[in-house]
Amino acid sequence: MSILGRLMEPNVEAFLLVDEGEKIIDEVRKHWAASFWWYCLAALSLPLFISMFWFAEFFWVPILAGLAALAVGIWKIHVNYMDRFVITNMRVFRVHGVLSTNLATMPMSRILDITMHQPFVGMLFGYGHFVFETAAQDQGLRDITFVAQPEKRDLTIQRVIARAGLRTKMRMDDEDDDGS
Repeated sequence: MSILGRLMEPNVEAFLLVDEGEKIIDEVRKHWAASFWWYCLAALSLPLFISMFWFAEFFWVPILAGLAALAVGIWKIHVNYMDRFVITNMRVFRVHGVLSTNLATMPMSRILDITMHQPFVGMLFGYGHFVFETAAQDQGLRDITFVAQPEKRDLTIQRVIARAGLRTKMRMDDEDDDGS
């Protein structure tokens, strides 16, 4: 992948253990709500550009402010776009960064507990946050924020863990043990 291509789209396939048979189950982009305020900041540049007509000799002040708002807004939107949470048949990992790449990974066998938090606004707009707990004190993959369809993603992770045989299943008999 070219340098320009790598700056525009994260290459999560480069981090797969293809020789070991690792396959992507789900690639999760940040929900649009993570970038909402950055979209607002970028949109603020338009009124700033228009206001230059009322500033006469200081027209350059709103132009500079508008360019700054537009640049920061677009940059932060792109940073959120490049943040990916990936569920594979072997592990979960997060890849983020534009000019540098950060990778945090956790094998399915190390996941002890998954907490999903969905605030009221998240329920309205369809996003939530995950907290992964392991036996380790500090891990690189703990908080995953602004996950779209969090219930679906939680079930996907639980399904992968179950299919891998990493959790014991409780046997359910048709009859109770006391004979009733």
